[in-house]
Amino acid sequence: MKDESAVLAAAISLDQDALATIFDEYAPAIYKYLLRLGVNSQEADQAAGDVFARLLDKFAEGKGPRTNLRSYLFQTAYHLVVDDARESHRIAPLEAAESMKEDTIPVQSLAEEKMLLEKLSTTMERELTNEQRNVLVLRFQEEFSLKETAEIVGKNVNAVKALQNRGINKLREVLGSELGGKR
Repeated sequence: MKDESAVLAAAISLDQDALATIFDEYAPAIYKYLLRLGVNSQEADQAAGDVFARLLDKFAEGKGPRTNLRSYLFQTAYHLVVDDARESHRIAPLEAAESMKEDTIPVQSLAEEKMLLEKLSTTMERELTNEQRNVLVLRFQEEFSLKETAEIVGKNVNAVKALQNRGINKLREVLGSELGGKR
C-alpha cells in the first residue's frame, strides 16, 4: 500500500475508495492466514469478510485502528478463529505445504518434502496447543515480529517467546523421535 496512514485516515472517514484499497490489499493475506489456521475455504472466505465487516463497524462507531492496520486485521481474524474453536470445541488442522515450489524440487525430493510437511502439519495439530500453533504460524508463516504477534494474540512478548520456544522444542522432540532420532 502506498501510504497506509493516508489510506487509513480516509477509511476512518468511511471513504469508499480507501475502504476498497484496504480490502484489496489485505483480504488475500487474511484469507491465507485463516486457511493456515485450519479453517476450511468456505469458512475462511466468510471469516475474512467478517474481519472487514468488523473493521467497517468500528470505523462507523468512530473507533478502530489509528495505526498498525495489518496487526489489527490479523488480530481480529485470530480472535474469530479462537472464538469459533471455543464454541465448537474442536482443534483445527494446520495447512503447511502451501509454500512448496514444485518447479524447483526434483520429484523424489518433492515426495519426501511433502511427506515431511504432512508429518509436521499432523504433529502441530496433535502435539501443540492452539496458542503454540497460532504463535508459530504468525511468526514463521506470516512473518510477524514478536511484538506484532504479542499484540495479535493478546499476550506480552515474553509469553510469545515462551510459547514459540515450547512449540519448537515439542516439534523437535516429536519429529526427532519419529524420524529416527535425527535432530
